[in-house]
Amino acid sequence: MKRNKILSSIAVCSLLFLGASCSEEFLAVEPKGTPLEDNYYKDADQAYSGLIAVYDVLGKYSRGFENMITFFNAGSDDFFAAGGGATDGAGIHAIDDYSIDETTIPNSYWNDYYAGIFRANVLLEKLPNVPMDAALKARFTAETKALRAFYYFELVRMFGNVPLILAPIPPSDIYNLMQATPAETYAQIEMDLKEAEPGLPMQITNLADEAGRFSQGSVKALLGKVYLYQGKNSEAAAEFAAVNGTPGTTSAYGYKLVDDFASLWDINNKFNSEAIIEISHTDKSNADWGWWGAGNDEGNTVCIMVGPRGYVRPDGSTAPDYVSGWSFNTVTQNLYDTMKGDPRFDATILDMKALKDAGEADWAPNYQDTGYFLKKFMPLNSETSTGGGATALNYKQDTYAIRLADTYLMEAEALGGSGARAQALLDAVRARVGLPSTPVSMQAIAKERRIELAGEGHRWFDLVRTGNAASVLADRGFTAGKNELLPIPLRELENTQIVQNPNY
Repeated sequence: MKRNKILSSIAVCSLLFLGASCSEEFLAVEPKGTPLEDNYYKDADQAYSGLIAVYDVLGKYSRGFENMITFFNAGSDDFFAAGGGATDGAGIHAIDDYSIDETTIPNSYWNDYYAGIFRANVLLEKLPNVPMDAALKARFTAETKALRAFYYFELVRMFGNVPLILAPIPPSDIYNLMQATPAETYAQIEMDLKEAEPGLPMQITNLADEAGRFSQGSVKALLGKVYLYQGKNSEAAAEFAAVNGTPGTTSAYGYKLVDDFASLWDINNKFNSEAIIEISHTDKSNADWGWWGAGNDEGNTVCIMVGPRGYVRPDGSTAPDYVSGWSFNTVTQNLYDTMKGDPRFDATILDMKALKDAGEADWAPNYQDTGYFLKKFMPLNSETSTGGGATALNYKQDTYAIRLADTYLMEAEALGGSGARAQALLDAVRARVGLPSTPVSMQAIAKERRIELAGEGHRWFDLVRTGNAASVLADRGFTAGKNELLPIPLRELENTQIVQNPNY
């Protein structure tokens, strides 16, 4: 009999709480070891390692084959699942054509975030008794609550009704857990973020030691997004206004749009002024095929997934020396046409057909191939790891869960798409790439989000949140009243009190 995956995660973490996943991925720190949980949390260093373990789950955005970015790109109108064939990843193809059900939804979209919540709950229980500086303890507590809120936000917007677990529980109780309503989960998320904010630094200035950690600014941005998803627009606008400051300038929290849009995708341009919540990756984890995707690999898998298969350059070509990838997330003709002529096109989309026609490069077209590829994450051969493990699994390019252009446009939306400030926010995003002002409206903001954030995993959520998914994705098989939420994985339903989402 299959066992409930939450129980499996808790059992594993109880035996070896930190495990191999306590690496340097999300904080630029050295791992502190992996003792048993019962003997842990004796001092500040051990509490810090526990905190790193909580941060580690942020890697779900772009780590492993079942990452958030490529999966939700495939569910949108901008990308196909593609890859090596219709069976090359059952989950990503099931979200692409909306055949997704309780057997094809990858379990990790549920249990990875619950693993992070479990780690957070354990740390919050242990921290009060750890002998350490009070201010440092308050910061660790704040970060842990903010991370728990982040993980619950991902769960509630994917699955809706989810169990709300706020303390470590014995394995025997797992099977009796009931689901909370989205309203109850959102209320807890808001509480965690509000309680977290005062205990955090206003901004992270010591990037050498603290890059990737949450600040007041990142928590306010996340809280604004949480409000927006609930339709609490005035509250959302207030949080975003504090984060954004005067459009086009440096905000009080240290955020500023970078001058060069293309530089956002420079593999070495980590923790720049536009990054609010950044997912960090390293090429030093020696990730290999035997344990790739298990949580202890720290490379950016999106990079190898989105490159064209069989990419080659003839002698004398001036085309970029891209790595031959796996051809996932091919770009739809609709997105290509929408972006063609926009200054952000060249940093976002690689037109392989044009390169081939010019005799500059070639590739091996495969399933759902359009000839257009997601360029933001495509690595060059010069950027491959020289360390151990498989080079395909060890790219160090970071990704953004939230960046400033995103919060500018979310604030403009929360303001109803009208007024002088909404206009200024939209204009600042466009001015950064040399585009003139265009009259602000909800439609203009939605289009700008689609172009500015293309391929970063936001489009599907934007369509669902604004109620446009059923019409825009009708030709992909999206069913209103069903596909706004993912199906809960089968193993979470077996022998539990958890109820499947409607119409699955």
